[in-house]
Amino acid sequence: MGLSAQPAIHVARKVSAACATLRANIRAGNLGEPGSKRRVKAESKPIAFRPDAAQPFDDRCLSWQLDRRTVSIWTVAGRGIRFRCSDAQYARLRDHRQGESDLVHRDGKWYLCATCGIPEPELTGPAGFLGVDLGIANIATTDGGGRHCGKYLNRQRHRARHLRARLQAKRTKSAKRLLKKRARKEARFAADVNHRIAKRIVTEAERTGRGIALEDLTGIRARVRLRKPQWVTLHSWAFAQLGHYIAYKAAMAGVAVVYADPAYTSQTCSACGHVSKKNRPDQATFGCTSCGFAEHADVNAARNIAARGAADWAVSHAAGRGTPMAAGHAA
Repeated sequence: MGLSAQPAIHVARKVSAACATLRANIRAGNLGEPGSKRRVKAESKPIAFRPDAAQPFDDRCLSWQLDRRTVSIWTVAGRGIRFRCSDAQYARLRDHRQGESDLVHRDGKWYLCATCGIPEPELTGPAGFLGVDLGIANIATTDGGGRHCGKYLNRQRHRARHLRARLQAKRTKSAKRLLKKRARKEARFAADVNHRIAKRIVTEAERTGRGIALEDLTGIRARVRLRKPQWVTLHSWAFAQLGHYIAYKAAMAGVAVVYADPAYTSQTCSACGHVSKKNRPDQATFGCTSCGFAEHADVNAARNIAARGAADWAVSHAAGRGTPMAAGHAA
């Protein structure tokens, strides 16, 4: 193949991993039942790789010269390429880089995704928990009243959804190309918003010495009952990605994270505990029919999540099982 030993080994390893992934998906039923159109196509079509597909490089094929901001990488055209990164990324590369790096071609640019092993600070007992309610009108609401990304974000999502519908109706090649471009743009936009929300939440928890209580949304797609417009809105945002960002940023900051059962948190009074559908006459309003307590509905739900997170943390530590973050949930 005209390759030296190490790149040739990587080629064989990548092909083997792709075949193993396909077999695992077939065994797990992810590609449909035996005989289904999707499964037959997957089994009969040979595995192919794009010319610009991501490639792994270990320290035998790639070395970083951080002081000169260059990287020496094995290519068929030689070595020695300059790279750019932020000061924070440079410090992380210098102090924690280890293992393989992936060379990725995305939107006409080349990226090196380096693996960094960052030790997590030791968790200390939090002084309470910051409850976070995830929703449609506001992506995230904290129990202190902080609401992240409301009307402006929903306008952007609504506009993008209608543009997708118009392009899908055209069914032309140029429309399909634009759809792919728009999908990547929307994914980058959602990731950026989720990063900023997660950073604010973790910073607030770290500043106040509290942990973070999140909703355990496992299986939410199967449980939720909504009208069609609400269903589309709910499934057009990456809530799992937001939870993952909060979890890893919290781990780096030494902030505890627990996952609480979200059942009836929007109908439960955070002051007296009374549960009733009548407590929430509309999306934004909460008014307890028992004690008269009134609050924004999302803030009230966030307070209930914080209380449940504190209770779960206490039970977990009393039983000696460690943190619920480590024992009970995988983002």
